[in-house]
Amino acid sequence: MNNTATRLITLIFLLQNQPNQKASELAGKLGVSLRTIHRYFDMLGEMGIPVYTERGPYGGFSLVRGYKMPPLVLSPEESVAVVLGTGLVEELWGELYRESARGALAKLENLLPDEQVREVVWARSSLVATGMHRASLEAQTPALEKLRRAIREHRSVNMNYQSNMVPHPSQRGLDPYALVHRWGWWYAVGFCHVHQEIRIFRVDRISEITLSDTTFTQLPDFDLQTYLKDQSQIQPQVKARLHFEPTSANLVAGNQSYWESVEPKQDGSVDVTFSAPTLEWAASTTLAYGPAVEVIDPPELRVMVKEWIVITARKYRS
Repeated sequence: MNNTATRLITLIFLLQNQPNQKASELAGKLGVSLRTIHRYFDMLGEMGIPVYTERGPYGGFSLVRGYKMPPLVLSPEESVAVVLGTGLVEELWGELYRESARGALAKLENLLPDEQVREVVWARSSLVATGMHRASLEAQTPALEKLRRAIREHRSVNMNYQSNMVPHPSQRGLDPYALVHRWGWWYAVGFCHVHQEIRIFRVDRISEITLSDTTFTQLPDFDLQTYLKDQSQIQPQVKARLHFEPTSANLVAGNQSYWESVEPKQDGSVDVTFSAPTLEWAASTTLAYGPAVEVIDPPELRVMVKEWIVITARKYRS
């Protein structure tokens, strides 16, 4: 707690939740001195918040019986956090939660004092998150809506799923447990009826999804966070090593967070390494840099990039 306003609000909540607390206990919880805690009591009194003390071994400081904290008391930073949160909800979920997010924001702005409204207006125009989706959110909305409803009502779904491993969609039954957004994609996590195990499905690859009348019970030992962590660790990865010529070394600096290692050379060139889930993904990343880069490892990536270049060149012969 780094400011007086936050400490005062916390002090009110402490007194509201547990009456008859000693000044030394409250000082310890707030991380301030006894002198400061008594100064806070004086400040609360000046604000019209009734605090009184009872003497004796079981006595202490309390709020006057029946006093309750106003329904909404936020610091400027907390107000910004809530506003930015509603913006993220609208960005991630689109029309599914757009009206709810905007309604919550309108109510918040109507209740906030002028100082915090100005802070919120600044935040909305200066701290913006966008471009989170790699696929059209509008196209995914019908599937997301049905999956959200199925998760809420514990209902199975039937769907066609286009895996990147097979050329044609396959019919799947799914007990959906959760919707997860990561790496720019929406995913449905649940128990797959075909494989009889927990699987993860990219929502933009789902089509013709219908809700079943059959309900399900989630596996008792399933933990979403643990599953996602394990999936990230066991996902097959291609370790790629690229060489950037000296004239293109500046491209490395522009994507520092993408590289696992960066090794500058004496001639001004740079070698970098990165991981990709598939060889195709690694090839696409490599070709995005065009002639500025050369694959060092692995050999199969060099072959794929070369083949793609040859095929592409043929298409542009005139």
